[in-house]
Amino acid sequence: MHFPRLPDWLVYVAVVAALLFAALGRRERADAPPPPPQIEGEEALGSASALDPEVTVEAAESAGPSSGTAFSVDQSGVWLTARHVVDGCARAAVIVAPGRGIAAKVEIDSRSEAALLVTSGGADALPTALTEPLKRGMRAFHPGFPQAEPGEATSRLLGRETLVVRGRGARSEPVLVWAETGRTEGLEGTLAGLSGAPALDAAGRVVGVTIAEAPRRGRIYTTAPEMVTDTLRMTARRPQTAVAVEPITPENYGRIADDLRRSLRVAQVVCLERT
Repeated sequence: MHFPRLPDWLVYVAVVAALLFAALGRRERADAPPPPPQIEGEEALGSASALDPEVTVEAAESAGPSSGTAFSVDQSGVWLTARHVVDGCARAAVIVAPGRGIAAKVEIDSRSEAALLVTSGGADALPTALTEPLKRGMRAFHPGFPQAEPGEATSRLLGRETLVVRGRGARSEPVLVWAETGRTEGLEGTLAGLSGAPALDAAGRVVGVTIAEAPRRGRIYTTAPEMVTDTLRMTARRPQTAVAVEPITPENYGRIADDLRRSLRVAQVVCLERT
């Protein structure tokens, strides 16, 4: 397989990321927003409703190069990421090694903030739990590349909201809102670059795609499971058998995130040029 040469700035980012990879630790943040209260009887989260609160974002009409996170959903080379990372991208690549990447074809779902990437070859697919009931207070883990470096966050489910996008790709869709409860030690400020990361439950199964944050409120937003299911229907490929991830806890989620990145089941995606 031929890997195209990527720009010098990206090589630098990848080298720095590799050096930091083993040095970054993880912990539950003492200054993070408190988790949602325990729900007696583990109350199930209901279906999306027109009465759900709304969160509005303005989509940029155009932007320069960007980076985010993608994860494998089919070993033959199908990945999920966040739409805004690759929307309008003329040249995208999934990074497989410092300074090396695989060209990726972008497939946008016009109804959703999730998007598909297709490459020649891929990594073991992550398992999904897109049809199982969600419970308020359940924990999620978000491994990826915040600030273009290896890192992750953890959160607890608060409920549903409706994402209203104005500008490019205007639409509305149900999303899940989570309270951030932890992140990579030393990672301060924005989680930009974590967009497109899988939201994994405690069994290591995908329940959504990480799409946004509200830093002042300590919130993380992910696509609703039903929207991911709809996006996956866009690919004509027959899904490959997923490879299980070991159960995830606040104590081991940093190590498991490292394993997922090393195996390229979670990878960095870059948009090198936009239309």
